[in-house]
Amino acid sequence: MILVVAIFIALLFVNVYFRIKVLKYYKKLVQNKVEFDAKWIFDANKMETEVIVHHPEMSNEIRGFAQNIRNSVKIAAILVVLITIIGCILRYNS
Repeated sequence: MILVVAIFIALLFVNVYFRIKVLKYYKKLVQNKVEFDAKWIFDANKMETEVIVHHPEMSNEIRGFAQNIRNSVKIAAILVVLITIIGCILRYNS
């Protein structure tokens, strides 16, 4: 139980870290008027052919933004699983 809670807390802080990085990238992209659909974040080919081609000077920021969003979503999914595990442990051990 302690291990699961410790992993949960660690992943929570990592997720917050990625979200802060996402906001920094987002601010730069908004300032430079870079726009794209949210679905392209999860499709690297579309991102390369539709967005980065039109904004090559912002390619590092676009890729960094998309990567950090993907990492944040993965960590959030793991957090949901850990919350479920913690709930099951608490329910069946009491």
